[in-house]
Amino acid sequence: MPSAFTFSADPALIDRDLVHHWLSVESYWAQGRSRESQDAAIDASRNYSVRDSDGRQVAYARVVTDGVTFAWLCDVFVDETLRGNGIGRMIVEGVIQDLQDTSTVKRIMLATSTADGLYAQYGFEEPSGPSRYMLKQMPRG
Repeated sequence: MPSAFTFSADPALIDRDLVHHWLSVESYWAQGRSRESQDAAIDASRNYSVRDSDGRQVAYARVVTDGVTFAWLCDVFVDETLRGNGIGRMIVEGVIQDLQDTSTVKRIMLATSTADGLYAQYGFEEPSGPSRYMLKQMPRG
């Protein structure tokens, strides 16, 4: 892990303004997400960050979980200017370790279209069991 950066599972350290900007403006999966929705998602999830030596948040991830059997790793984002410095690996390792230490979660799921190689390093793979995932888009006004 890069020594100039620190992983944290403390939700109080999350820079909500920055996370909302990253996800609603810079991510490919949450374009246009409202601040209200983002804050609600943060409040209902486990939240993680990586900070630089000045205390500035440089990465974010959240996990939706029942804390017992299942976790969904989502909204993983690393500041674009700092990608390639091991920060993505640091946040994924930290999340996995936190879930191993604080829960009995048996499986962690995620979806990605750009970071398969990163997640594969940590044992993420296509499921071998039932592989039909279904999705229902909910209409919202």
